[in-house]
Amino acid sequence: MLDPTNALIEPNLEAATTLSLKREPACFAFLSADADAAPQPIDAINLDLASVDYYHGRASLWTTLDIRSSASNDRPLSVLGFDEAFLRPFSRALIEASTNRTPYRMIIHRDREAPYRHRLVEYVSGPGLPLCELILVPQENTISVNGRHEDEKEPATLFHLPRTDTFLRAFIKVTCQADQALRETLAAHEKLARERKQITDDG
Repeated sequence: MLDPTNALIEPNLEAATTLSLKREPACFAFLSADADAAPQPIDAINLDLASVDYYHGRASLWTTLDIRSSASNDRPLSVLGFDEAFLRPFSRALIEASTNRTPYRMIIHRDREAPYRHRLVEYVSGPGLPLCELILVPQENTISVNGRHEDEKEPATLFHLPRTDTFLRAFIKVTCQADQALRETLAAHEKLARERKQITDDG
């Protein structure tokens, strides 16, 4: 019997979702006062599938939003990490904040089925610090992405994204495609897990 572990091909999100910001208004990352590194200009962003796991009868995946900067030799640096439920509401929030020109608050609730798992973390001020709130604040040409930890009253600025029509169209396009690819990957892993369980039960 063929080993099913080689039957799944995970999507290459980095190649499919990279967006250059060099022609967009200047954006920066690591703006929190508690950031581990100095502010850096953002030359490009992309999504990256970090892991796919299966716990307690449920498949889950973890994705990161990465930046690249000439200040760090274009190495990918993660600013956010999130689960499979984050990308759609984040995209909607970005559009709403941009078009209405008013701040948009996203409350991050714990997963009731897996309260030990974090749904959104930031890598700016530490190695994956959980966020309970994400606030998108529109500026003249950019959107400030701010995050708040559970033990803090005030949010900290994490990074900027452009608020131009060209960027928003491109970003929504790639996130829509990425979301579809991630959900297909999730479904494939759930199917594989069921098949493995069936083999174990029959074995």
